[in-house]
Amino acid sequence: MNVAIVGASGAVGQEFLKVLDERNFPIDELSLFGSSRSAGTSIVFRGKEHIVKELKHNDDFKGIDIAFVSAGGSTSKEFAGDITRFGTVMIDNSSAFRMDPQVPLVVPEVNPEDALIRPKGIIANPNCSTIIMVVALNAIEKISHIKKVYVSTYQAASGAGAQAMAELVEQYRQSLSGEEVKVEKFAYQLAFNLIPHIDVFLENGYTKEEMKMFEETRKIMHSDLLCSATCVRVPALRCHSESIWVQTESPVSVEQARKAFESGDGLVLMDEPQEKVYPMPLYLSGKDDVYVGRIRKDLADENALAFWVVSDQIRKGAALNAVQIAEYLINHS
Repeated sequence: MNVAIVGASGAVGQEFLKVLDERNFPIDELSLFGSSRSAGTSIVFRGKEHIVKELKHNDDFKGIDIAFVSAGGSTSKEFAGDITRFGTVMIDNSSAFRMDPQVPLVVPEVNPEDALIRPKGIIANPNCSTIIMVVALNAIEKISHIKKVYVSTYQAASGAGAQAMAELVEQYRQSLSGEEVKVEKFAYQLAFNLIPHIDVFLENGYTKEEMKMFEETRKIMHSDLLCSATCVRVPALRCHSESIWVQTESPVSVEQARKAFESGDGLVLMDEPQEKVYPMPLYLSGKDDVYVGRIRKDLADENALAFWVVSDQIRKGAALNAVQIAEYLINHS
């Protein structure tokens, strides 16, 4: 298996390398690509040094089986033809192709078979918050069809990349030292703050991030469910958290939900509130699964449940999900 990573120097690119190694992904030859800025840098993988090549319009992807791409939507659109021209499967982490009807949008725990039909040679990796949510929703959907979802996200700095994580750490230091706090990656200072604004605002008052959760969830789950989201950036380094409310066609008990989460693919039940056991981002960084807790019946609707989920945005919300897609393709080729 010849594998390429586009955006190898970024936070997700680095996580790709870590996940591929940890899962013993079969690689005969690894090619790394990046911008002109990162081209020429050296990265060691499985004891061998690899030089990052500049991504160009040429034949560099000839002979490559799978390319993991995490370099932004504009780069994905510009180079998709070069990447897929010789039959390479492009697993794209950007939003560029997610809603393209000819590009499957895949979360392996939910709709893995969609990855097998890819007219353009591209498979899209969903938005990180959507991935985390649908893994949990899928367990409930198997009991009773979900009609509505209300979700508030608590998204860590990691969602905006490695530089954003570094900025948050520096902002804490600056603030505690009495220095002027510098803001570059976010609209406002994130340290000691919450920012109810991720991506750009649209005419309907929602942000692009919030609309991604609406649209992508329906495509992944092949469902008519309605999802209303409020996405908030919080001053945590890694792991996104979500407060989720679901309305189902028929009532689902807390015990039914607990059993579904306990046995669901990619899920870990962490729900002992009396013992102060519930998912928290501080303790789940670097973990693969989606953790679920605070499960309870809604007080206003007998057909509704509320619960809380946490998962590592860089792993399950990005790199791990893409690698799982590739593993599925290998096992079903």
